[in-house]
Amino acid sequence: MINVTEAIMAITLLSVLLSLGATRLVALVQIMVLQGIMVSLTPLFLKGDVPLGSGAIIFYQLMLLIKGLLIPGLLYMAVKKISIRREIDPLIGYHASLLAGLIILLTAVFITSNLKLKLIEGHSLVLITAITTMASGFFLMMARRKALTQVIGYLMLENGIYLIGTALTKHSHTIYVVEFGVLLDLLVGVMIMGIILHNIQSAFDDIDTTLLGRLKD
Repeated sequence: MINVTEAIMAITLLSVLLSLGATRLVALVQIMVLQGIMVSLTPLFLKGDVPLGSGAIIFYQLMLLIKGLLIPGLLYMAVKKISIRREIDPLIGYHASLLAGLIILLTAVFITSNLKLKLIEGHSLVLITAITTMASGFFLMMARRKALTQVIGYLMLENGIYLIGTALTKHSHTIYVVEFGVLLDLLVGVMIMGIILHNIQSAFDDIDTTLLGRLKD
């Protein structure tokens, strides 16, 4: 019998590696849709001490809408408004990024196995996936030039934070407080980055953040 949680974590890890090797911005947004849906579904299939109530189910449905539709939809609109379709000249190449992703995954396995945490069954794999997703999101922000790709890395990092909270928290109401705070910051960040993208595109006809170094008083 297929373990649903393991399947979701496998798809999430695959989406992380695909995002590190993707060149097309539209493909990156589509990958984040898949990742957002998988991350939002994770708590529904985890074994916990407390059964999910109606409030928890409504909360996770809201997460699914925000992570799987709203935020990727805003990113897709941003992609359509700019003329850049690919990340042509990243700071770190795509093959090297994939290798870095595998190293991050192995490091996450090592860290999780040495933390000696008393986790509920199935939560160890979630923690491994969480650390990998968060670290890969941070790597994507550092390894790419385009502002939109950096926003996607920021979104991936937030998905990792959400999974860490899911793995380490036994009571679902504790996740609500943390996740709503993080999502509020994320939504504000995405909207601000939309404004910044528009201004960079207008000034330089590109969204390469390294061009900001040309600005002077």
